[in-house]
Amino acid sequence: MAIMITDECINCGACEPECPNNAIYEGGVTWAISDGTTVKGNFSLDDGSMVDAARKNDPVSNEYYYIVPDKCTECTGFHEEPQCAAVCPVDCCVPDPDRVETKEALLHKKEKLHL
Repeated sequence: MAIMITDECINCGACEPECPNNAIYEGGVTWAISDGTTVKGNFSLDDGSMVDAARKNDPVSNEYYYIVPDKCTECTGFHEEPQCAAVCPVDCCVPDPDRVETKEALLHKKEKLHL
């Protein structure tokens, strides 16, 4: 499952540099699949829709840091645990109950993001 940042976030930014997929953004900042990945051209999102990897998308949150679920692998294939959760001083990086994924699915996502 992807990790999400709850509204208890204090905007400290500790999580952002820890993400190996560049899936974490400051509130109000646009995001793209290609940010910090090797993806170019069209990319299939988890819901099956296709997007241009370089296209800038609206922020998930304007108020606090957020994680793009389509880029989050829970650090699978990089670390033993999600690094955002490990460094968060207020424990607001938590599993997203709406995005349950198997370890195999997370590894596949990692491979798609880092060819």
